[in-house]
Amino acid sequence: MDTRLSCELIAQSFALQPTGASARAQLYLAIRQAIIERRLEPGTALPPTRTLAAELALGRNTVVRAYDQLIVEGYLDSRVGSGTFVSDAVASTAPPQKPKRMVCARQEGLSRRGNRIAADALSSRVQTGAFMPGFPDVTHFPFATWRKLVAKQMRLEQRHLAQYGYGGYGPLKVVLAEYLRVTRMMACSPRQILILNGSHQAVDLCARMLADAGDVVWMEDPGYWGARNVMTATDLTIRPVAVDAQGINPGDADWESPPRMVFVSPSSQYPTGAVMSLERRLRLLEYAEKNRIWVIEDDYDNEIRYHPHPVASLFGLSAAQRVIYVGTFSKVMYPGLRLAYLVVPEDLVEAFTTGNAELYREGRMLEQAALAEFIDGGHFTAHIRRMRGIYEERRDRLVEVLRTHLDGVATPFGGSAGLHLPVRFEQPLDDVLLAAQALREGVVFRPLSMYSVAAENRLCGMNLGFAAVPVEQIEAPALKLVRLIEAESQRLRLRA
Repeated sequence: MDTRLSCELIAQSFALQPTGASARAQLYLAIRQAIIERRLEPGTALPPTRTLAAELALGRNTVVRAYDQLIVEGYLDSRVGSGTFVSDAVASTAPPQKPKRMVCARQEGLSRRGNRIAADALSSRVQTGAFMPGFPDVTHFPFATWRKLVAKQMRLEQRHLAQYGYGGYGPLKVVLAEYLRVTRMMACSPRQILILNGSHQAVDLCARMLADAGDVVWMEDPGYWGARNVMTATDLTIRPVAVDAQGINPGDADWESPPRMVFVSPSSQYPTGAVMSLERRLRLLEYAEKNRIWVIEDDYDNEIRYHPHPVASLFGLSAAQRVIYVGTFSKVMYPGLRLAYLVVPEDLVEAFTTGNAELYREGRMLEQAALAEFIDGGHFTAHIRRMRGIYEERRDRLVEVLRTHLDGVATPFGGSAGLHLPVRFEQPLDDVLLAAQALREGVVFRPLSMYSVAAENRLCGMNLGFAAVPVEQIEAPALKLVRLIEAESQRLRLRA
């Protein structure tokens, strides 16, 4: 296909995009849709930005930004001196497989389940200080504005806010649908959104509504221990799947045995920070469609990113509606708010809404009403923009200290989003022992080795939370870690 034909095809797709979004977003979606539907084949040359801008009566910068976004996400390749082409990665698909169900004996008894949960837990009574992962800096939250909004709802004496809220507060779901459309390229109606008390409840609802005892769920390994414990508590069979720099990486044996569900954090894998590549995303979605698998997308910290191009969600990419999206306010507002949300496919709305009401009962309508105004009034996005800059400065300072003193011994990696920084040990140090030593020195970190189930997927290192530590206070506790790691490294060399 020559560039003239590709220009005409893009123009046709652009004309069919719904109005309301920006011209850049409409063009981005038009090209992405044409690529996914194979109307623009891999290797196809796209028209020059000036040509396409003239054809669509757009500014050239609008076209350039749309191309740049598609290049970042892997849909397009830019070749110096040659032009822009549809990426060959789009041609990759999952191998055809017939669906299989794997069932194992159900574990009975509360104490047995409780013992499994306690054995795998990484929760700690220490929830503050350097360098506890996963905690935002609440000292910068605009509590004065929040108090006014909550007080306003109290003054109005809206009696319906004192009742159960079936599925959540309607106006909050409306503003969330618009927010997700703008920030995550997700086309969903407000009725597809359910407001829940935290992401753990969201994962629990998915597990209970979509899987039976013994069903298999793929979990990223290393991965988020909290979600793994929730799945374990619902008697699902955990299959750990390795993670590399491109996200979850199923092996041949994994592909041959389709699970009931897959739990992934594609935009910023926890704890490694890996961003799932476009090839892996497309392969997983096609595999899920062919084998009737449910994909649970945990988008826990997409707002806190330190690069200009947000990666599109799996939910927005899935035409077959096999993805359930989990979002939370705990990281960007404050953990005690305990509000999260699910976005479910249309055909699951009634069942999930009923299931949520039957299992948990809804509430916290007062906070939901205040949150709707907080988002609609622009306070939410303003707070996110401010905190990104603060967190990025703290992350950079922590990286600087570690690289200066531990070069060749411990290497920071990931860290392009979120509130934590993973650090890999380049020597066979005992991260559990070092964590215990650090705690006695008043410094907290989680050993990376404890995030894995399978020994072959185990990383050795530290998961460091920098978000709640002021930049001027980072060096002192970081140097305590440096001294402990250097001492352990020296002991290792002497034993050798």
